[in-house]
Amino acid sequence: MADYATLLGSDPGLAAAIARIGPCTLRGDDGQEPYDALLRAIAGQQLHGAAARKIFGRLCLLGEQGTGDGAPPSPGRLLELSEESLRACGLSGNKLLAMRGVAQARLDGTVPSRADARTMTDEELIVRLVTLRGIGRWTVEMLLMFTLNRPDVMPVDDFGVREGWRRLRGLELPPKPKALKEETARFSPYRSTLAWYCWRMAEEGKKTAPNPLTA
Repeated sequence: MADYATLLGSDPGLAAAIARIGPCTLRGDDGQEPYDALLRAIAGQQLHGAAARKIFGRLCLLGEQGTGDGAPPSPGRLLELSEESLRACGLSGNKLLAMRGVAQARLDGTVPSRADARTMTDEELIVRLVTLRGIGRWTVEMLLMFTLNRPDVMPVDDFGVREGWRRLRGLELPPKPKALKEETARFSPYRSTLAWYCWRMAEEGKKTAPNPLTA
């Protein structure tokens, strides 16, 4: 039995969800550097998956290799690119400025490498990275969960997580973030897994494909 199943399974509702949904398949390490992951997140803001991937792919074509193989321009290269070339990728003015800010922050060390990120706590990374333009707490939480493989992240502002918890508990309305944080504290250190099950519960019964980020 997976380590998380004992703790999460001690809750009858979660035990039933685990039995129904199956083992957690959370992809905790996508192999990206934090810098790359943040650029991808900015490209995808307020867009559906296919459109976001297309824009990010165009950005990758502007990198040093120019292959569009998933590697965006290095920080120095991105800062050298003209506004016209970046806008031609489909980036808005706000996203362009946010990406340039992330690039500069990588050069000055505010955005850490994967190796440096390993020495920092979740909250230290959140506090540091939310100072950047276009980067909110939710974006950093996704970085923690899907790039840095942090096991104990509960993104309480995420609508899907809140909706999944509402269904789990049979509530009329999704819980407020503060209440959700308090109610899920006892599931530490497996709250990333709990969030994954909440996403799956929120999607149950829907005909649309699972969110490619959280699937």
